[in-house]
Amino acid sequence: MFQQLERADTRAYPSLHDIRQTAERQSGKVLTTPVWRWQTGAVEELMSKPGSVWLKLELFQKTGTFKFRGALNCFEALDYAAKQRGVVAVSAGNHAVAVAYTARLMNIHAIVVMPQNASPARIAACKEYGAEVQLAPSVHEAFRWGKQIAVEEGRAMIHPFDGPLTALGTATVGLELMQQVPGLDAVVVPIGGGGLCAGISAAVKQLNPACKVYGVEPFGADIMYRSFQSGRPEKLDKVDTVADSLGAPYAMPYSMDVCRMFVDEVVRVSDDQICRAMYYLYRDVKLVAEPAAAVAAAGMFGPLKEKLDGKKVGLIVCGSNMDPAAYSELITRGAV
Repeated sequence: MFQQLERADTRAYPSLHDIRQTAERQSGKVLTTPVWRWQTGAVEELMSKPGSVWLKLELFQKTGTFKFRGALNCFEALDYAAKQRGVVAVSAGNHAVAVAYTARLMNIHAIVVMPQNASPARIAACKEYGAEVQLAPSVHEAFRWGKQIAVEEGRAMIHPFDGPLTALGTATVGLELMQQVPGLDAVVVPIGGGGLCAGISAAVKQLNPACKVYGVEPFGADIMYRSFQSGRPEKLDKVDTVADSLGAPYAMPYSMDVCRMFVDEVVRVSDDQICRAMYYLYRDVKLVAEPAAAVAAAGMFGPLKEKLDGKKVGLIVCGSNMDPAAYSELITRGAV
């Protein structure tokens, strides 16, 4: 698929040269997150053939998720006038937190628009970092409000998952992983709007075209899966999943095209499978992973199990920002 789509593609994608330059520019600002080999518990119990599973622990990144990488790259591209006007972002939480944090670092005023049902912990974090928080009735309304604010106030929109700058930022995760764990057979990436998967897959496939890249989505927020099926960016009427930070209501052309170029397959997992994977990560590796961060593991233990058995696999553990009560409820659900 990689070679076939490369010839047909007409849209720019993150080049290795630009990914490496981005990584160099962000050195000292963005943390190089560690990897950990998962050798106990569910890996031994559920994977029938010998192999190795490596966790890319992006939940240890500043702000608790990979989102800081893309946000910082977007902020640094703003000119002086744009910085003076400020920025606006729309997010269920993790991107909002990253934008609020980056805005404070660079002394830029930020408005973050979040749905009313966003995690209280994420809302509180945005306020603590100094962002102006506006709560919209739904994720669809949040995007409408964000666009209106950008137009009326002349603010730069820091998009949560689309665009070359965001993809270059997320691609540094893939670059690091390939350097830390040479010879991977496959990399499994959670998908919301596709910004993380677009960047990581671009880095992985250009470094090693033989390495498979799989995207994993919740059934209740399967926008990229549907877009792959139809061949065009799709929209969701409703988002319904415990993995709220993967709840993008629509796909966009850039991220979708880059994913179609470099991703071998997109699969879906249920909320129960996600909660079960959260429990395994807690039990076996002692990680407090939010639902989105457990989606790659859920994919490996579920629809991708036969393809990944006996392989050297990298799983992206993308973040962890949630309140203790909600976390306790979900891992309890997964332990049953």
